[in-house]
Amino acid sequence: MSENASRWTDLLGEDELGFVKQFLLVSGSLKDLAGRYGVSYPTVRLRLDRLIQKIEVFERFHDRSETERKLRAFYAEGRLLDDVFKSLMNTARKEHK
Repeated sequence: MSENASRWTDLLGEDELGFVKQFLLVSGSLKDLAGRYGVSYPTVRLRLDRLIQKIEVFERFHDRSETERKLRAFYAEGRLLDDVFKSLMNTARKEHK
């Protein structure tokens, strides 16, 4: 993830950009995408859902602090547990006041 993301694409890592590219190349067919990656449809759906959440976080919170955007993106990726996310967000908000 880019330190200073100004576009949603700046948020994405190389693997995520590759996933988006493959998604476009199969015209959005999750079945075909699952075949290309050799995984199940639900696995591809989960990855796409997390990617969508990450982009939505950027769109909704692009005017927030970099720390808050990163925490929200990590949470959307499933990299933070609920209680850890809430605790870190509370700390980040207190520090920015």
